[in-house]
Amino acid sequence: MAETVLSLRDIHKSFGGQEVLRGIDLDVTEGEVVCLLGPSGSGKSTLLRTINHLEPPDGGAVFLRDELIGYREANGKLVELTDRVLARQRAKFGMVFQGFNLFPHLSALENVVEAPVLVKREDPEQARARARELLASVGLADRADAYPRHLSGGQQQRVAIARALAMSPAVLLFDEPTSALDPELVGEVLEVMRRLAARGMTMLVVTHEIGFAKDVADRVVFLDGGVVVEQGTAAEVLANPRRRRTREFLTHVR
Repeated sequence: MAETVLSLRDIHKSFGGQEVLRGIDLDVTEGEVVCLLGPSGSGKSTLLRTINHLEPPDGGAVFLRDELIGYREANGKLVELTDRVLARQRAKFGMVFQGFNLFPHLSALENVVEAPVLVKREDPEQARARARELLASVGLADRADAYPRHLSGGQQQRVAIARALAMSPAVLLFDEPTSALDPELVGEVLEVMRRLAARGMTMLVVTHEIGFAKDVADRVVFLDGGVVVEQGTAAEVLANPRRRRTREFLTHVR
């Protein structure tokens, strides 16, 4: 059996008294592609952000293999990690946001190089060579010197994927990576993600792209109201959902 890479145990999160996550348990194995589906407000993006501690959970625990994320144990209590230690942990996750989040004053190449040099202390020349390889792998070898304002939305998102890969992450986290794109640009980003899945990259993807989930996901997890309503293979959940709430959702998004 494949090794479990990511484990979420009883994750809770509230904002202003509203409970957004209500006890999420989830395991992701090496090389698995898991797609998170659900209506707006179901907790999908919040769940993704608790994994790398961008949103510290109010309860529960996240483990990357056997490493507790965001905390250390001291005298029987959990203590939050320092920013420096937490940054090293976050480097083990690649995060691709729906809004690209590129540095506008840096070229595509410089955006990819930044974190490996500053966080992992990689040799700048080696980091630049690796960045060029990654940009080529997402079809942007000829756009390395372009600034974000001169790139289409799809190109910016592909730079963001290359930037995430530059950290050699254990898990790639995608937060609705195509939702900010014009329809004609969605396909180029999904194609890069398909290639990553084919290479065995471990991926957790928040998406409304049902076709992508059907084609690529090893497992589909449907969330609603901060809980896992249903999960299974793409064929099980998308073609023959057991829960009425899942069927209602799929009827509206197809």
